[in-house]
Amino acid sequence: MSAETVPPASSPRRVIDARGSWCPGPLMELIAAIREEDVGTELELLSSDEGSRKDVPLWLEKAGQTLVGMTSEGGVDHYLIRKVR
Repeated sequence: MSAETVPPASSPRRVIDARGSWCPGPLMELIAAIREEDVGTELELLSSDEGSRKDVPLWLEKAGQTLVGMTSEGGVDHYLIRKVR
């Protein structure tokens, strides 16, 4: 499912601030947060680790979760993720 076809979530967003954490830290923090949340929850991962640009989307695809979008601002990547399973 592409970002364009994902309907908006009605549940609150949880922010995982992994800035300053290096690989695989941001991904491990995301995995832990996804395990704690209900299906439909949106999470925003903040990461300054360049390795996350590759690792996070690959893991989300493998895990069957949805990457709604990703932006970069001031050296920080913002990943918007929806837990779908």
